[in-house]
Amino acid sequence: QVQLVESGGGLAQPGGSLRLSCEASGFTFSNYAMTWARQVPGKGIEWVSGIYGDGSNPRYAGVVKGRFSISRDNAKSTLYLQMNNLKAEDTGLYYCARSWSSVQIPQTPSEFDYIGQGTQVTVSS
Repeated sequence: QVQLVESGGGLAQPGGSLRLSCEASGFTFSNYAMTWARQVPGKGIEWVSGIYGDGSNPRYAGVVKGRFSISRDNAKSTLYLQMNNLKAEDTGLYYCARSWSSVQIPQTPSEFDYIGQGTQVTVSS
């Protein structure tokens, strides 16, 4: 069955960095676009970044553009999110989600074909 397992979250200071990973199994990873989203306390799920199945066309929400970088290793079936210059408002539960297509980047929960359990990121001094 499809599984998405996030890791790499934790506590970081403002200005610090974290690298999230999402290990996928149960499907041909390169056939699907992938997305990172986050749930901020008191708010709904917010789209963060996405990437096509072949690793092209990375896209970012405006609030993280220039600070976050999405990538994937299709040989390892793993999605990454490098987060630099972290801010307190980046605190949240970070999820990876799969699209239903290789070239459609899901940006809303209704477009997530599968979603992982999440990894907590806390940015605080």
